[in-house]
Amino acid sequence: VPRVPVPVEAGDGAMAVPLLTQDEQVDVLERLDFMLRNISDLREEVEELRNSLQHLVAEIVGEVRSHLEETQKVTRRRRFLFPRERSDSTGSSSIYFTASSGAANTDDGESEGGYTTANAESDYDRESERESEEGEDEVSCETVRTARRDSLDLVNEDETHLILDSSLEEGLGQLLQQADHLHNGDEQEKREGFQLLLNNKLAYADQKDFLWRLARAHSDMCEITEDTDEKRSYASDGKEELEVALQKWDQSAECHQWYAILCGQSSEHESIQKRIQTGYVFKEHIDKAIELKPEDPKSYYLLGRWCYQVSHLGWLEKKTASALFEAPPTATVQDALQNFLRVEELSPGFSKAGRVYIAKCYRDLENKSAAVLWMNLASELPVNTKEDAESERELEEMRSV
Repeated sequence: VPRVPVPVEAGDGAMAVPLLTQDEQVDVLERLDFMLRNISDLREEVEELRNSLQHLVAEIVGEVRSHLEETQKVTRRRRFLFPRERSDSTGSSSIYFTASSGAANTDDGESEGGYTTANAESDYDRESERESEEGEDEVSCETVRTARRDSLDLVNEDETHLILDSSLEEGLGQLLQQADHLHNGDEQEKREGFQLLLNNKLAYADQKDFLWRLARAHSDMCEITEDTDEKRSYASDGKEELEVALQKWDQSAECHQWYAILCGQSSEHESIQKRIQTGYVFKEHIDKAIELKPEDPKSYYLLGRWCYQVSHLGWLEKKTASALFEAPPTATVQDALQNFLRVEELSPGFSKAGRVYIAKCYRDLENKSAAVLWMNLASELPVNTKEDAESERELEEMRSV
C-alpha cells in the first residue's frame, strides 16, 4: 500500500502514514479479486469458443463430404427412367424408412458414404439383373401391345396412340383433382392422398403436375408424423423428387415453392449452421417462385415467415452466420410485415396464422392499436391446420400480456 513520504527532519520517531484507509484497502483488494475472477472466466470462454470453432469446422467438412457422396449416388440413380420402388405394402407409412437413421432405404447395397459394402452385389450381378429386367420389360410391353391391338380391332397405329394419350391425360386429370381434394382434408385423407400418388408414380413420374403434388404429399406426411426420423425421411424423399423435377421444369413455381417448404421441414431438427445454410436455399427458391407466379399468396406468406425469423435471430445464430458466410441473411420486422400484408391483399383471410403474424409484427413495431385490430381479425378465422392451432395459442398469450 502506498505511503506518504516522511521528511528527513522528522527524525527516527516519525511514522509513514498510508495513503488509503483500511476500508479503501479492502475495496481495492475486492476489485482486484473481481478482475482476477473475470480474467479466469474469460479464459474459459475463449477455450470453449476455440473448441466450438474446431467442432464447427469438422462438421462443415463432414457435411460437404457427405453432400458430395450423396450427389454421386443420386447421379447413379438417375441413369434409370424410374427409381426402384421401396415397397408395395400399404399398411404403414413407416415402411419407407430405415429404423436406425430414418434415411430413405435404398436397395443399392451401398454404405452411407456411397461405397459398396462387403455384402453388396457385384457390378456383374447388377448388370445381369438389369439386362434380365429389361428383357422381361420388353416381353411384358410386347404382350400389352398385342392385347391392345386385339382390343382395338385393328385400329391403325396413329389412332391407337391418340386414344392411349387421351386416356392417360384424362386419368391424370382425375388423379390430380382427387389428390388436391385429399390434400385439403384431415390427417387420414392426407395419408390416403400420399398412398394414392405413390401407387400411380410409375405411370405419371414424367408429369410435372404429378411430381410436385407427390412432393407436397411428402410434406403432408412430414407434418402428420410425430417421429423425428420419419419426418426427416419424408422431407428428404420429397426433396429428391423435386430435385429431379427441377432439372426438367426449372420454370415451375410450384416445384420451387414446395422444394423450399421441404427444405424448411428437413432443417427443423438440425444444428444452427445447418438451419442457416438451409435458410439461404429456402430464400432462393421462394424468390424464384414469386418471380414465376407473383400472384400466389402462399409464397409471400412463406417469405414473410422467413423474414420474421431472420429478424429475430439470436446472438449465437448471428455470429454463426457471420462466421460461415460473407453476407449473413438480413431481414427486418418491417420486411416481414410487408409480405404478410401482401398476402391479405391477394387473398383476404388466407390463414389465421398469417393474421397472427401481422399482429406480432405490429406489436414488435410498438403499434399497439394495429396489433389489437389484427388480433381481432385473426380471431374471426377458423383453425384449419396445426399452424393455425399454434397461432391460436400465441393469440391467447398476446391477449394475456
